[in-house]
Amino acid sequence: MRVLVNGLTAWGGRTGIGHYTAQLLRCLADPPAGAAIDCFPSAWIRHARHAWVRLRPWFERGDSRPPPSQAGSNTPPGWRQQTLRSLRSLGQSVLTQNLRAYCRSTRYDLYHEPNFIPLPSDLPTVVTLHDLSVLLYPEWHPADRVADFERRFRAGLKRCVHFLAISEFARQEIIRTLHLRPEQVTRTYMGVRPGLGPLPPDTVQATLRRLNLPPRYLLYLGTIEPRKNVLALLRAYCALPPAVRSRYPLLLVGGWGWNAADVAAYLDGAKARGVIHLGYVPDVYMPALYNGARALVFPSFYEGFGLPPLEMLACGGAVIASTAGAIAETVGRRAHLVDPRDLDGWRDAMRRVAEDDEWHRALRDGAEDVARPFTWEACAADTLRAYRAVHAGATAPVRKAG
Repeated sequence: MRVLVNGLTAWGGRTGIGHYTAQLLRCLADPPAGAAIDCFPSAWIRHARHAWVRLRPWFERGDSRPPPSQAGSNTPPGWRQQTLRSLRSLGQSVLTQNLRAYCRSTRYDLYHEPNFIPLPSDLPTVVTLHDLSVLLYPEWHPADRVADFERRFRAGLKRCVHFLAISEFARQEIIRTLHLRPEQVTRTYMGVRPGLGPLPPDTVQATLRRLNLPPRYLLYLGTIEPRKNVLALLRAYCALPPAVRSRYPLLLVGGWGWNAADVAAYLDGAKARGVIHLGYVPDVYMPALYNGARALVFPSFYEGFGLPPLEMLACGGAVIASTAGAIAETVGRRAHLVDPRDLDGWRDAMRRVAEDDEWHRALRDGAEDVARPFTWEACAADTLRAYRAVHAGATAPVRKAG
């Protein structure tokens, strides 16, 4: 059995899908006898992706940081919208041709697309659906992204013989929404990245000093976009007593996403009340950032998995997270969960974790045990079993999704 995987999202600045793809390929690099895993595209396309990752925010918003004057949809000017559509179309065409070139040179049995929409292919296709937020909550995504998704997603589903979901919550939502049979969707939990775990305090503080960060803080990790509910977090944090904010600044780690102008406007005043926006941070610093936090605060409206809360638990840390999506499934046994719309609940939880040392210790007690079963090796093993099952039996494209 030889499988070809689209590894494009593993190169360049990584979000959750990029980490998923990179770790999956790492763990499948040396498969057991009888299996071979290759990845595409060619090196020059990977370099082009690096450039695209840097340029895309400018095309989508016109700037890397949305000014308050753009409050609203952050819709780019018409010529930028047209350029985005043209670049996406060109990118899809180039990737499709590259996939066909690989298939001409080597005989493959399966094609795995880790990023929602498979390219046109005659191979039996497996796709990973991380969540269905673009379909179910289009208001959380740019109009161009929604239109592109609607145009290509349904057609892509018809080319698939099997689907992978990253949580049981996502699996059930996929089965229900896309009208699939349960046996067509396999759950393959995501894992904790290598190198994340408890660190000595001296090591943590040395890294924080290198980054010019305070010795203690509350941590938010994620892209700043509507689905992540950052504005509510800022409002709840700024309602804390000044003494709490002075002792524990709120550190925002993550780049600007779509439609973040309201957060940008609020952040201008919130900085004076103890909020620090660090932006995107390379992976090498993440172990220290997790370990240095009093708690991770994660108020997202919706998650197909929710990787930062799990990674915080792996570092032995305290987690305050929302009740949304898969979060209760993955970290609910240890994290303190708050409804994402309950601003008073978020304010009270942050104050309690800052002031109540006993409660803080209780949140950390057993945190690593909760995270331990979630490994990328287990994800890869589950994925490989799904490949084998598809290769052994399912060869006809799914026609029920509609």
